Amino acid sequence: MRALLLLPLLALASPAAAQDHSGHVMPEAPTADPHAGHRMPTDTPVGDAPAPTPPTDHAADAVYDRAAMERARAMLTRESGGMSFSKITLDLAEVQIRDGADAYRWEGEAWFGGDIDRLKLKYEGEGEWGGAPGHAEVQARYSRAIDPWWDVSAGIRYDIAPNPSRTYAAIGIEGVAPYWFHLEGTAFVSTKGDVHLRAEGSYDQRITQRLILQPRVEANAALQDVPELGIGGGLSDVELGLRLRYEIVPEFAPYVGVEYARKIGDTARFARAAGEGVGGASFVAGVRLWF
Repeated sequence: MRALLLLPLLALASPAAAQDHSGHVMPEAPTADPHAGHRMPTDTPVGDAPAPTPPTDHAADAVYDRAAMERARAMLTRESGGMSFSKITLDLAEVQIRDGADAYRWEGEAWFGGDIDRLKLKYEGEGEWGGAPGHAEVQARYSRAIDPWWDVSAGIRYDIAPNPSRTYAAIGIEGVAPYWFHLEGTAFVSTKGDVHLRAEGSYDQRITQRLILQPRVEANAALQDVPELGIGGGLSDVELGLRLRYEIVPEFAPYVGVEYARKIGDTARFARAAGEGVGGASFVAGVRLWF
């Protein structure tokens, strides 16, 4: 009796019983690639053919007024990168407290345009406190972006002071280097044929969201002596500054700092011959503005 009860279990455990699918139709193994004749996305050849023409048969035109939809599409294009903007900045507006005659200084720019093309107006100057500016210049440039980080620009520069004044052609490059260093280099050629070079750099180190420490450096050089302007050939002057500003709002940020400026080489020799100082350290206090 016990043997009869074990027979069904032995039958289920046997390999033959496990593989018996009598009465069931098994699916046939695929004999061909199911993707045969279909090009996979990775197989698309890379080329330099021009992009296809944008479609003109918009589905929305079948439901809404075509003129209204054209206005909506133009607005979308404009707000997605075709807009023009403007900004006016005063990066430096400060007093400089020195061992001797105190001074003042300003520097900034205004621009109008879009992400690619802009018109720029740069302005800077300085002078002794209570007196006329010893140096003042204004530049008008056309600027064009050559990639997301760098712009090239060209235009003119006019020196209002010192006397005699000069007019220059200007060409430069400006942008943001890796690690967010802001750099600018410019070459100037005057109507008298003298050539000057200028390099500037700065970096905004955020201590907090509002407190920012900014080191700055500027160097000027000339390819020849210009005695009437007190400029010697070679490296003519260097400025090193460190300013700590507090952004009460992004558009208004008072700051304090120190700066070291020095005339070098023949430029220093011309300054001494004229009874002028060749530079030194100063404490600075001012405000940074933009709108």
